[in-house]
Amino acid sequence: MEALRRPALPEDAVRYRLFAAAAAGPGGEALLRRCAELALVRFAPLLASYVWQRQPFRLRYVPRRGETPAHIGGTTLFGDNVEDEWFIVYLVREITREFPGLAARIDDNDGEFLLIEAADFLPKWLNPENSENRVFFYKGELHIIPLSETSEQDWDLSAPCPTIPEALALLSTHSEEFLAAEPIRAAVYKRIDGYPEKIQASLHRAHCYLPTGIVAVLRQRPSLVAAAVQAFYLRDPGDLRACRRPFRTFPADQRVMTLVTFTRCLYAQLVQQKFVPDRRSGYTLPAPSHPQYRAYELGMKLAHGFEILCSKSSKVAPDAKRNVLSSPLWERFLRSLKEKDYFKGEMEGSAKYLELLHMAEDHFQQSVDVPESSVEVSPGDEILALLQTTSIDLKELERQAACLPPEDDDSWLDLTPDALDQMLKEARSESLPSTNDEEQKYDLETVAESMKAFVSKVSTHEGAEMPWSSDESHVTFDVDSFTKALDRILGADSEELDSDDLDEEEEFDFSDGDDEDLDAGNPRQEQKVSPEELVGSLKAYMNEMDRELAQTNVGKSFTTQKRGAGSVEATSESAGPNCGAEDAELASVDVDMNLVANLLESYSAQAGLAGPTSNILQSMGVNLPENTDLTGSSSPAVQGETLDKTWLVGK
Repeated sequence: MEALRRPALPEDAVRYRLFAAAAAGPGGEALLRRCAELALVRFAPLLASYVWQRQPFRLRYVPRRGETPAHIGGTTLFGDNVEDEWFIVYLVREITREFPGLAARIDDNDGEFLLIEAADFLPKWLNPENSENRVFFYKGELHIIPLSETSEQDWDLSAPCPTIPEALALLSTHSEEFLAAEPIRAAVYKRIDGYPEKIQASLHRAHCYLPTGIVAVLRQRPSLVAAAVQAFYLRDPGDLRACRRPFRTFPADQRVMTLVTFTRCLYAQLVQQKFVPDRRSGYTLPAPSHPQYRAYELGMKLAHGFEILCSKSSKVAPDAKRNVLSSPLWERFLRSLKEKDYFKGEMEGSAKYLELLHMAEDHFQQSVDVPESSVEVSPGDEILALLQTTSIDLKELERQAACLPPEDDDSWLDLTPDALDQMLKEARSESLPSTNDEEQKYDLETVAESMKAFVSKVSTHEGAEMPWSSDESHVTFDVDSFTKALDRILGADSEELDSDDLDEEEEFDFSDGDDEDLDAGNPRQEQKVSPEELVGSLKAYMNEMDRELAQTNVGKSFTTQKRGAGSVEATSESAGPNCGAEDAELASVDVDMNLVANLLESYSAQAGLAGPTSNILQSMGVNLPENTDLTGSSSPAVQGETLDKTWLVGK
């Protein structure tokens, strides 16, 4: 019920909440606020240099509401860059490591997306209906609270989800017992492996030919590049009205070359869009063969994004903005950055030092010192305020443009089919075969055994279980239940009918008088038939049906086992003297051979694309090599002969 009451999250948003694992006393609010401040200061070197797609990571105090205790946390829109979401997962895990008294929950519109990442390794009892409030980061590790502390067979899958206070109480006292299994943790940690080094690898630096006003704004607030790219990328015809005339805020007459830092996602969004500027805007592009054509094109698109943002501004006066850089919190924040070598030994006042300082100021105002009651200022308002308070030295900008560092290589934008295949293989933790010998030695018996194991599994409305392990218990055959079922089908006394049959009898309103009439008219029904006779009669019936089908096209379409004279003779004797000639012609169907032949025929028809055969076999851990044997012929006879040889080698 709590899942129904909680507010729905947008598709591109992640929610993170950090609770005090132990019950907080009267000073709980002050403690949580202090933890939020210290956490943001502790990870400031990472956060200050990070470029967010939509919104930054923020920690705010949230008072108790219903069954949800007071906590610190927030919701971040990550847009098209899912790496923002996984970077937040990394931050939340590290915060719980740095502050062992905190336990963290993190989810998005899909629910427990951490469990989705480790779906192949989850216990059978865990499903979307009972997973809420069971997954926590605690002391830097992933924990899953089970249904109960009894054995798995006694777990009630319909048990309600625990409340957050109940989960926190269990977590604080039994954290070692609730540590997630190693494969689950490995799957989740693999997704955030490489941070914080991965932050720099996700950035892309490119030359852009921009108006001087945009260059000055980006020096002060580098994060505004994301808002400008989003404004251009998500533009509509109404937004472009401001770009069908000479630009009012960023005219094209004063432009310089500069180096802009994007994320790879932002850079790809800007580059991949085809756009021709309106002639009235003043922005023109050189010929595509021009050596700096890409820089001119990127600058033109980015300028359109900034102009769109300013056209939506509410014209807030710059003096309405708070001067937060003179507060004691900023002093502590800056001191912490210096202690952690955020400025990397740069001399105070140097160009690199000022660049890092502006990034830190930007992060502080966007994430750290944000009053809970404040209204978020739009990017357009912030840009206009910066333009009024920032001086622009054209000669200095031109001097810096003459000695720009080289831009990054963007060859990563071009993904070849081979590289895509390799990425998919690595995602499935598979390796490509290195030689053709490995394909020739491929054991087709594995295919048949895996498929038979799959068929023997019990399926439900939720799907069929995939037989990953060969040591799992096999499906057992209950002879008694089978014979009782035959009794009901082939004529048993009505007194032996079970409750299900009685229910059906009541449903159709059969009267006792009708039953008596039927019993009187059918004296044979009183005769008892033994289970052995029933089974023998059924076998004889099946054998007779096999003999009839063997003479039809249906019977001839199956591959049969090659039998010697001795085996044929043994079958004839067991069947009786009246059918020796027919039984000599009747050979047993090679079930495994037919199964593999049909699977490979279906796999070949997929022509390298996804299909039912490859999907089912890959889900069971069986991966067929590419079909290189039958390129010259597709006739069933040649395929059957080739498969037969391969099968014999496998045997």
